[in-house]
Amino acid sequence: MTEEPNGNAERQQDTEPQADEPTAEQPPAPEPEAEEPPAEEPPAKEAQAEQPEAPPTPEPEPQRKQPAGDAKAKDVPPGAELEPIALEPERELSAEERARLEAEEEERARLEAEVERGDEPVARSGPTVELAADALIQATGKRKSSIARVIVRPGGGEVVINDRGLDEYFPRQYLRTMVRQPLVTAGYEGTVDVKVRVHGGGITGQAGAVRHGIARALTEIDPDLRSELKRRGLLTRDARIKERRKAGLKKARKKPQFSKR
Repeated sequence: MTEEPNGNAERQQDTEPQADEPTAEQPPAPEPEAEEPPAEEPPAKEAQAEQPEAPPTPEPEPQRKQPAGDAKAKDVPPGAELEPIALEPERELSAEERARLEAEEEERARLEAEVERGDEPVARSGPTVELAADALIQATGKRKSSIARVIVRPGGGEVVINDRGLDEYFPRQYLRTMVRQPLVTAGYEGTVDVKVRVHGGGITGQAGAVRHGIARALTEIDPDLRSELKRRGLLTRDARIKERRKAGLKKARKKPQFSKR
């Protein structure tokens, strides 16, 4: 009875591994390495992160060598080296546009010819009726939508339109000839002064209105001039004006396009 415990104790001693001796199955435990002092890099990185990064300095560009011919390039205006733009050829006019331009040229030629034919004065050396020194003749002339108020008085042949000279107000020669036509026809050119206030219409319509007003004023001075001035068409009022627009139409007579669907 006393031997069994000893035998069991020996078996337990044999089976329990000794703590000092490593077993063949387990690898030897690694030896603890010596502790190294912590590196100081993280504080340095944090300090670098807190400081703003300086912008990189641009590298200097290499200087380009200019040829000898470009020595005076600064004196050349900008864009001189660009090629000129090729203009598009003019488009061909349609038949309607061509007809309109031809009609305008014919109307202008007819007007100039009419003025040139009317330059011939009546067969008299001078005015048949002498104006008094304080005479003042007023008349109104109209053409299309232009209205001219004319004042004729004795003078040296000066014509003032809207406080401007005749040559300054009407730059075209045939318009100036149109204005002087009644005076030349009646023989009063150079003996009376004409002052005009004109408004409305275009430059050609205003010239016709001034001519009409001067012709009317001359008939009040000498009634015998009426037949000659009327024969030349200087007393005829040109009533052509732009027709007004009607309700439902785009213009005076132009209707909107019909759409079936």
